[in-house]
Amino acid sequence: MLDLAIIGGGPAGLTAGLYATRGGLENVVMYERGMPGGAITQSSEVENYPGVTEVVTGMELMQDWPKQCMRFGLKHEMAEVKRVSRPEGLCFNIELSDGSVVKAKSVIVATGGTPRKAGFKGEEEFFGRGVSTCATCDGFFYKDKEVAVVGGGDTALEEALYLANICSKVYVIHRREQFRAAPATVRRAKENGKIEFILNAVVDEVYGDAMGVQGLKIEKRDTGETIDLKVPGVFVFVGYDVNNAVLKQEDGSFLCNMTEWGEVVVDLAMRSSEEGLFAAGDVRMMAPKQVVCAAGDGANAALGAIAYVEKLHREKLC
Repeated sequence: MLDLAIIGGGPAGLTAGLYATRGGLENVVMYERGMPGGAITQSSEVENYPGVTEVVTGMELMQDWPKQCMRFGLKHEMAEVKRVSRPEGLCFNIELSDGSVVKAKSVIVATGGTPRKAGFKGEEEFFGRGVSTCATCDGFFYKDKEVAVVGGGDTALEEALYLANICSKVYVIHRREQFRAAPATVRRAKENGKIEFILNAVVDEVYGDAMGVQGLKIEKRDTGETIDLKVPGVFVFVGYDVNNAVLKQEDGSFLCNMTEWGEVVVDLAMRSSEEGLFAAGDVRMMAPKQVVCAAGDGANAALGAIAYVEKLHREKLC
């Protein structure tokens, strides 16, 4: 039986493995179908990770993490976890895609999430070269430049407000007249002199060259007019899918409490409502979606798992 099963091999999962094994837990396995590293490995530029003084790619940032995090006994299994369940007793079942089941005393879910794509032409081609889904990560690269934000929800407008502190102008492109965002957020955005709204509009195409994005072609839905907006940066905020499938039970319910957006409800120690089950990184509620925060979550969750397993042993519950 495992002391700890970690689901996900990004910054949160790797850090959890490092702290758990270095902290004394044995039989700790991290389940990640591919090579560890997480979504950050797709980033072309990272310059805000503490201690890294040069601008690096996400792949370069993460290249030494697996080796360090496995120094103390963390094992990596290239297996897909279909479900985490707790049918009886204190033990968790880790149900794998090949039909096998592994028992674990504690579990850390660090499966992350996936930003939704808007679907316009060039979005994939220029992702990481002018198209971004993270203003905190990439906004500084457009200091004193004009950028566009695609979306009309809370995240889109909040990120537009953030970008307005850095950029000379922020165009918000939304397909409707009305916003899904909270009225207070809409009011703040409309009152900001650096934000200009392009409403009833959809992005047809982002275009550029080998150096990156040069602009956007936008269609006004009400008039059919085409707008050629010349900006070097496009930030897409049209939704975020939390990777929570492993927590969904056979009856459709979740193993622990979730927010209305499908995020795991946790306390400051990353503990879920199910004792012994922790969540770290972008899968948990109110995640900042930053590598440094995910790593901190992983460490926090691991410390909680150590304390929980020690309690089981102390009370002779397993």
